[in-house]
Amino acid sequence: MSTTILKELPIFFATDDNYAPFLSVTLKSMLDNASKDYFYRIYVLTSNLNPEHQAEIKKFATDNSSIEFVSLKNELDKVAEMFHLRDYYSKETYYRFFIPNLFPQYDKVLYLDSDLVILDDISRLFNTELGDNFVAAIQEEVMNTVDVFGEYVEKTLGISREKYFNAGILLMNARLFRENHIEEKFVTLLNTFKFRVTQDEDYLNVLCKGRVRFLDLGWNKTSYKNPDFDDRNLKIIHYKINWKPWHYEGVEYEDFFWQYAKQTPYYALMQRMRQEYSDTDKQNDSTAYDNLVRMAIADSNNPDNYKNCMEKGL
Repeated sequence: MSTTILKELPIFFATDDNYAPFLSVTLKSMLDNASKDYFYRIYVLTSNLNPEHQAEIKKFATDNSSIEFVSLKNELDKVAEMFHLRDYYSKETYYRFFIPNLFPQYDKVLYLDSDLVILDDISRLFNTELGDNFVAAIQEEVMNTVDVFGEYVEKTLGISREKYFNAGILLMNARLFRENHIEEKFVTLLNTFKFRVTQDEDYLNVLCKGRVRFLDLGWNKTSYKNPDFDDRNLKIIHYKINWKPWHYEGVEYEDFFWQYAKQTPYYALMQRMRQEYSDTDKQNDSTAYDNLVRMAIADSNNPDNYKNCMEKGL
């Protein structure tokens, strides 16, 4: 009797203890809807994830998937002091830059954030042809719907708001990343310019400019109502910024989140998170958003911002 060897798809996440419960929702939804024709080799990048979280998350592995935790602490200590962190950002958000060099056995990898619900077969996304592009990604909705952030990327980064992508769902041409020394360029840029507003996403957009294959918005739909979007095209929901059902009621597409959250050991915890999220917490979210707007305006008008320095040849 012959044994069929399934093609392996490498899929990467990065998380810390705070986001481990939401990663469980993402994994459950992804594996429930994934084709059985592939083997999903899942890597979770972290620096110091609690062993109890690791044990719970490993339980989501299926017959055609594996889950492995990879500590990047030692590799990244040398550049950790350069990371620019703000609000809910952690250093784990920068880990995607290091995947191609740390995993040279792969020519193509898929990086996913931990705050998603995946409703479609993830192998369809992975099998996207990249050509000579560095990444395949999806347009960042926020830059196209909030004018102040659209102006920010155009005036600060020199990127059209329509050509700015969200880095939470990223199909990476790992071979071209290595050949073009993207990791080294990132570390140099990190040490030269401080992008305060969208941080790691800004660096990726600058480094990949002009080498991006843009995919359908349904593969990375922000969890708020967009009247121009047809929900029949919904494939991945991204619960980012302040559209988080574990903090707020009435979030668009929240039913999908709770449908999968109920199938994880963190369901009661996430319900309690929402119940205990106070008016003060919500006011802090509002204040943080207002500060972000102010930063975007200030950086847009800064004569020494990245775009202006590049134009001056500095």
